[in-house]
Amino acid sequence: MPLKPNAALCKVREQIVEDDASGLVLQFECTNGRTRLVIVGEKLPFGNREFIFDDDGREAAAGTLLGGFRRPSWLKKVD
Repeated sequence: MPLKPNAALCKVREQIVEDDASGLVLQFECTNGRTRLVIVGEKLPFGNREFIFDDDGREAAAGTLLGGFRRPSWLKKVD
């Protein structure tokens, strides 16, 4: 929903949030309306987690992330 009266909707395809306090990284990806959330960090006792959501935003699958975390090569640190 747009926040301004004449604003248009936009699509966010990827967002990465790094929380220094917890040491966790949250990566949201959206491809063809399907959303994926990856939570990574050394403090997770059972390994990195992956959540996949269906077209309506309901959880479709969840589990331990197999393979390594893919940090985009274009990502630059913001000071």
